[in-house]
Amino acid sequence: MPTGDYTIGSLVEKIVELVINPLITLLMIVGTVVFLWGLVEFLMNPDNEEKRSAGKRHMIWGIVGLFLMVSVWGIIQILCDFFETCQILGI
Repeated sequence: MPTGDYTIGSLVEKIVELVINPLITLLMIVGTVVFLWGLVEFLMNPDNEEKRSAGKRHMIWGIVGLFLMVSVWGIIQILCDFFETCQILGI
């Protein structure tokens, strides 16, 4: 059984390490897969306008998702640096 001081900071650090960071990684992967799926769908159907437009929508939503994730990550970094909590959160 581990021994030591348990604080709110260590709890938050573990939550960020074990939940938040893997979740962010997973969402970035999902956004990339959606974009690539749309690209493949767009390129593999040059004659079918319906599938090409579906591919365009997938690419757009993949880019939007990636943009949002990177933007949120950047805002979190700015706030983290401003409040000097980056070391506490392990970011």
